[in-house]
Amino acid sequence: MKAVLCRTLGPASGLTLETLDEPAPGPGEVKVRVKAFALNFFDTLIIEGRYQIRPELPFSPGAEFSGIVETIGEDVERFRPGDKVIGYIRFGAAREAVIAVEDDLVPMPDDISFEAAAGLSVTYGTTLHAFRDRAGLQEGETVAVLGASGGVGQAAVEIATIMGARVIACASSQDKLAFARSLGAVETINYETEPLKDRLKALTSGMGVDVVYDPVGGDLAEQALRATAWEGRYLVVGFAAGQIPKIPLNLVMLKGCDIRGVFWGEAIIRDPEGHWANMAQILDWVRQGKLKPHVHAVYPMERTAEAIQEIADRKVRGKIIVKP
Repeated sequence: MKAVLCRTLGPASGLTLETLDEPAPGPGEVKVRVKAFALNFFDTLIIEGRYQIRPELPFSPGAEFSGIVETIGEDVERFRPGDKVIGYIRFGAAREAVIAVEDDLVPMPDDISFEAAAGLSVTYGTTLHAFRDRAGLQEGETVAVLGASGGVGQAAVEIATIMGARVIACASSQDKLAFARSLGAVETINYETEPLKDRLKALTSGMGVDVVYDPVGGDLAEQALRATAWEGRYLVVGFAAGQIPKIPLNLVMLKGCDIRGVFWGEAIIRDPEGHWANMAQILDWVRQGKLKPHVHAVYPMERTAEAIQEIADRKVRGKIIVKP
C-alpha cells in the first residue's frame, strides 16, 4: 500500500510517498481501506514535533478518514467487512489502509460522500463536544467565535447557528468574515483593525458574550475573556496563534465566569458512547441539509505535502481532503 511518511521532523516538503506492506488487524482491531482522509492545522505541527502528540518516527500524518471495512480482528462486534465507516486515529491516516480499534470508528450513512464524511470527526466533533458537553450552550445565547474561517472556527459558526445561538464571528480579514457570514454569523469583528473587547461589548449592549470559542489563543485570549458576560463560559480549544496565553485569574472571579478546557481527543477515549452520540447528531444534521461541510479542496495523495503547506500558510477555508 502507499503511505505518506514523515521520516524526519520538519516542514511538509520533507514528507515522502512510499510503498509499505499491507497491515493486518489484531484482536479488537479493524482494517479499513481508506477512500478519503482529511488534514487539519495540527498536522502542520505534528510533522515538526510541535504538537502534544509526538509519534515515533517514521509515521503518517492525518487523523481522520472515511473508508470501507476490509477485515476485522477477533472480538470485533460493531463492524463487518463491507461496512462504510468514519474514523479518527490521532495520526496515521495518510495511507491507503489503516488499522483502527473498534471504538475509533462510527458507521457512515450511504447518502453521504466519502469526501464529506472524511472531514467531519475533528472539527465538527470537537465543536459539538465544546458547545454541548462543555459549555451547555442554550438557544438564544450569544457566541463569539475566534478564528472564524478556519477549520474548527467554521464548524463553530455552523453548529452554534444550528443550535440557535447568535454568532459573532471574529477573524483577521474582511474576506474571512464574509465567509463566516455565509455560514450563519450575524455579526463580525475584524480583530486586525478593531479592538476585540470593545466591539464584543458594543455588539452585546455592554452585557458581554455568553460563550467564547477560542482556537486561537495569543493576545486575543484576554481581550475575549474581558468581554464575557456574567457567568459566561470561555472555551479553550487551541492555540493557532502559537502563544499560550497567561490569564489574570481575578477576571474569572470578578465576572463569575468559567474557563473550560476542550480536549476532544481525550474526551472520546474516556466517553466513547458520548462521542458516538455526537457523531450521530452531526451526521443527522448533514443528512437534513442543516450542516453543509465546506471542502476547500480535494487533493490526490501525491500532493499531501502541498496540501499541508496550504494549511500552514493560512490559505485554507474549511477542510482539505485527500484521496488515495
